[in-house]
Parts: sequence; C-alpha cells; structure tokens
Amino acid sequence: MSKPEHVFKMGAVRASIFRNTIERGGQTVPIAKVIIEVRYKDKNGEWQGTNSLSLNELPKAIVALQRAYEYLIDHGKADEDHDDFSPVRTMKM
Repeated sequence: MSKPEHVFKMGAVRASIFRNTIERGGQTVPIAKVIIEVRYKDKNGEWQGTNSLSLNELPKAIVALQRAYEYLIDHGKADEDHDDFSPVRTMKM
C-alpha cells in the first residue's frame, strides 16, 4: 500500500488521507479517500489495525475525521466528483 498523504492521530485512532486517481474525459483526476483505523498491539506484541471502534474511540474518530475533512477543504483538494461535500446537509424524513 502506498503512503498516506496525511495522517491525523487521536490516541490509537487515525484518519489517513490517500489519493486515488481515475480517468475522466481523457484526464487523470485525483480522488481523496480517508481510511479510519484503530491501532493496537496483539497478545504477541505485534501492531495490528482494525476499523471496529469502541465507545471510547468514537469521539476520537470524530475529531480525526473532522480534521481530515478540514484538511481536504482547506487544501482545495476535495472530491469535485461529489456534490455532498458541503459542510451541512439536511435529511428529510
């Protein structure tokens, strides 16, 4: 796996930003992807990662994801492919 562009860490929780590229209209376009992960040591002392979060890890994940979102917006590299990149969206029920 390639190295992330940026990583936001909150304790054991990390949000890593990666860039994928797609071809659109004959041009290569970067698409941002964020991976959320919790790092821990297993019983053998080896580092592992999971995307399953405990109750105590949820607030840390929220902060890490918020920082990743702000980084992408501030650097003008948000997915132009998606219309849902606005800060607030309301859902009708």
